[in-house]
This record gives sequence, structure tokens and C-alpha cells, in this order.
Amino acid sequence: MRCEKCQADVANEDTFQYGGQTICEDCYIEAMSRPQPCDPGAVSAARAARELQGHKGIEGLTPIQKKIYNFLKEKGKVPREELAKYMQLTPEELQGQFAVLRHCELARGFKEGNKIYFTLM
Repeated sequence: MRCEKCQADVANEDTFQYGGQTICEDCYIEAMSRPQPCDPGAVSAARAARELQGHKGIEGLTPIQKKIYNFLKEKGKVPREELAKYMQLTPEELQGQFAVLRHCELARGFKEGNKIYFTLM
């Protein structure tokens, strides 16, 4: 059996169904543990954690998250594909990094027509 996501060879008993695909355990764990941008509980937790640590603005973010924030600050509204290309991230990697910015109430995503855009709050 071949994982439909990473193309690794795996035994049939070590596969999982997720999103209409048959995938390996590693891809399944990655999919299940990925941060989701629209998570009110995570927003509340991030707000409380940042207050406890005294973080304001982009303090406490990783270099990648700061780079995303600064790009959005410079460009304003940016299509998801353009941001992923600029950051050299896969859509999944971008979603994970962007989710942190969303949870910290620093950035947001929205849909216009058929396109998804990112911008600062």
C-alpha cells in the first residue's frame, strides 16, 4: 500500500482514512495535530498566555511568524497562494503558522469571491 499524501510504502494495517485519502500513520498524526485558525478556545488560551508573559504585538512569535506578520503589514491584503509562495511553505505549513497569528489576534483570513486572503487585524 502507498500513502496517498507522502507516497511512503506502508502495510495495509498501518493505514488510516482521512479526508477521502488512505494515508500512513505519520501523515494521519500530522493532519490531526495541525492547529486550526478558527478555534475560539485557542484564541482565549493564546490571549491569556500572552498577557501572563507580558507579550505585546509580535513579541513571543517565531521568526517565521514574524516574517508572515511583517509581510502582511507591508502588503495589506494578500492572497493565500502569494503568501505561501513568498514564505516557501506548503499550504499545510502556512496554515499551521498562520493559525498562531490568528489565535494571537494579530491576523485574520477572509474569503472574497473564490479566493482566500490574509491580512492583519
